[in-house]
Amino acid sequence: MKADTAAPVADVHLAALKAIAGPGAFLEGSDATRPYRLSWRYGYEGHTALVLRPKTTAETAALVRYCAEHRIAIVPQAGNTGLTFGGQPREAMSEVVVSVDRMDTIRALDLGNDTITVDAGVILQKIQEAAAAEQRLFPLSLGAQGSCRIGGNISTNAGGVQVLRYGNTRALVLGLEVVLPDGRIWDGLRGLRKDNTGYDLKQLFIGGEGTLGIITAAVLKLFPRPTASETAWIAVESPAQSVALLSAMKAQMGDAVSAFELIRRSIVDFTIKGVPGNDDPMREVHPWYVLMDVSSQGAPGSLYEPLSEALAAAAEAGTIVDAVIAGSVQQARKLWKMREDMADGQRAAGGSIAHDISVPVSDIAAFVAEADAAVEAAYPGVRHCCFGHVGDGNLHYNPVRPEGWAQERFMQEYGAINRIVHDIVIKHRGSISAEHGIGRIRLEENHHYKSPVELDLLRAVKRALDPAGIMNPGKMIEM
Repeated sequence: MKADTAAPVADVHLAALKAIAGPGAFLEGSDATRPYRLSWRYGYEGHTALVLRPKTTAETAALVRYCAEHRIAIVPQAGNTGLTFGGQPREAMSEVVVSVDRMDTIRALDLGNDTITVDAGVILQKIQEAAAAEQRLFPLSLGAQGSCRIGGNISTNAGGVQVLRYGNTRALVLGLEVVLPDGRIWDGLRGLRKDNTGYDLKQLFIGGEGTLGIITAAVLKLFPRPTASETAWIAVESPAQSVALLSAMKAQMGDAVSAFELIRRSIVDFTIKGVPGNDDPMREVHPWYVLMDVSSQGAPGSLYEPLSEALAAAAEAGTIVDAVIAGSVQQARKLWKMREDMADGQRAAGGSIAHDISVPVSDIAAFVAEADAAVEAAYPGVRHCCFGHVGDGNLHYNPVRPEGWAQERFMQEYGAINRIVHDIVIKHRGSISAEHGIGRIRLEENHHYKSPVELDLLRAVKRALDPAGIMNPGKMIEM
């Protein structure tokens, strides 16, 4: 990563920003700001003299206007659960953090329009619970849902386990409110499913990683809450079988297939050993598994027989080796808890070099085989680790250090392993970041693989909206 060489924010500006924010709306000092500076992954810690915590959009705009006038760089932040250093300040004390964590109001729930309007700082799980209380579903679901905030989910275009049926965050957002880099407020909080009156401006900020403005509120789609659901843990011999199974399940159960996760045996072992409360779902050990959910608006239990029949047909066809359907809601939750704990299980195994990649679903098997062979050839004894959302082609391909290697030694190979894996991803016309974003950690790789035309277009958009370059500089796109 390139070092931040900008000058620290002057004391006179820090004092002015504190006065604008008001008492209780800022944090200073190393201990108080550390939770906003420290990344969840790899222990990266940036530096800032000031964390600003506005409560309203107007307060946010006032802070941004001052920063724009004096060209003070801003790092927008929501729940700080990102994995690519996109939400942390850099090293030189040259930026202030503007956190939306105090902006946590659910503004409106429109059941007739199936929408919910929320502040950017609302925790994802709170939105899910508010929808469920009205027999609605907000389908964005990921491991950090108890702490991540919707503004960050939108800014990174988060994916999660139900993209197969409902789409990623981009598909769930109807409108946004954004404080622009000059301090103006764009009010795009329209709950419309059709609007052909110009460019779809909200799409610039969804996945924009805070580089074009600070999202302060959103209008989100809701769906009928499923009344029937089943969860199955399925043993397969290979990723190729999982892709064949996905095709068979979609053909037989259609849109009822809502989640379809591919899981390598190694991550099951890591999670059982490293995270208390997890047990092996099957008596026999298999090389790969699929964790699948099906859901519908039918009567409770109505999907059990169709799912059983579909799995029996898959077994007869040789597509699967074994399958277990959860016998209760508690069993289903336990299976999903294991999936949610896999990141922690992987860390407990001694750390890994993580990749958040996507390829066409039809290329998944070839990608895994090629990546396994290439990484093994370069690093004999590497522990292969792979899990993810095979239903939408997104895999977390995370080689774990060989036994006997110190983590520091393995991390020295970070760039080389990235290049091995990402070259194979690009060969299959895939993406090096499917749902985590670019941030700082993928910045150089992104520039390596994107065409000059794409980079020119990205820079043109950045210059148009943020000509002074104060919004999250050094993230996603290098100017």
